[in-house]
Amino acid sequence: MSQDLFKEINHAVLDLQGAQLQTYERPLKRLVSLLQHPDLETYNAELTEGLDLETFLEESARTGGSMVGSQRLLWPDSAEECLGLTFLLLQKMGEDPAYAATFAHDFYYSGSKIIAGIHSLTGQLIIPFIRDYKSYTQSKGSALVALQDVRSRKVFIVHGHDEGAREMVARFLEKIDFEPVILHEQANQGRTVIEKVEKHGDVGFAVVLLTPDDEGSVKGGNLQTRPRQNVLLELGYFIGRLSRDRVCTLKRGELEIPSDFAGVVWEDMDAAGGWKQSLARELNAAGYSIDWNVVMR
Repeated sequence: MSQDLFKEINHAVLDLQGAQLQTYERPLKRLVSLLQHPDLETYNAELTEGLDLETFLEESARTGGSMVGSQRLLWPDSAEECLGLTFLLLQKMGEDPAYAATFAHDFYYSGSKIIAGIHSLTGQLIIPFIRDYKSYTQSKGSALVALQDVRSRKVFIVHGHDEGAREMVARFLEKIDFEPVILHEQANQGRTVIEKVEKHGDVGFAVVLLTPDDEGSVKGGNLQTRPRQNVLLELGYFIGRLSRDRVCTLKRGELEIPSDFAGVVWEDMDAAGGWKQSLARELNAAGYSIDWNVVMR
């Protein structure tokens, strides 16, 4: 079997992770089409033989209470049956992408935004499935060996002059099993700053620290504290590269935010440490597994 097929599958998953509400249907359909490739027909037939997706969905739907997102999937004990049901489920979503949004809202609820549910579905269901499905096809039947996650756990930290804030965020990310990337710790190798950002921008997520490092105003106005200009430039860069759903902005102190970023949501970096839970929630919504016991320590 050509390895290029699984490269294309991984590309489709990454595209789905970065998609918005208006664009998620295309990578979803592309993913399902690749999973139905003739080279995979034999494996798919073996995995899905005797499985009843509709009964599985009906029984799972009855687990919900009055709270939104309280339904849970009643997975069987067999790893291979779980793979087969997930394959059938993705087939159903590929035929009707709108169903994917409804399903994500019911079983992978991650806030009121529809696309947040799609991203949560991608991280918690689709990515683990691709991992184990590839392992299954390569080992001709063993669904128990997990491969590497297609997402990078590298997190780029955009910061100004507040070294204390930068170090707190970096240590917290390490604590919850992420790899922080701090630009000034990387070798220059003759590159400009923006070239270094591009070189080390192969990350899965970015945390932007808005701290009151500079002062400025409109001509003739009163001086106000502002983030450094490089921080705002890199904020825009990572929003464009990763999408807003994979950028968390932490704000420390009182400062002026340019109107161009009025649609960007930021969390207060409070002294009590509540920002850690906020950051962990954003990472979780982006599809990363989070050990909440570690977060709460």
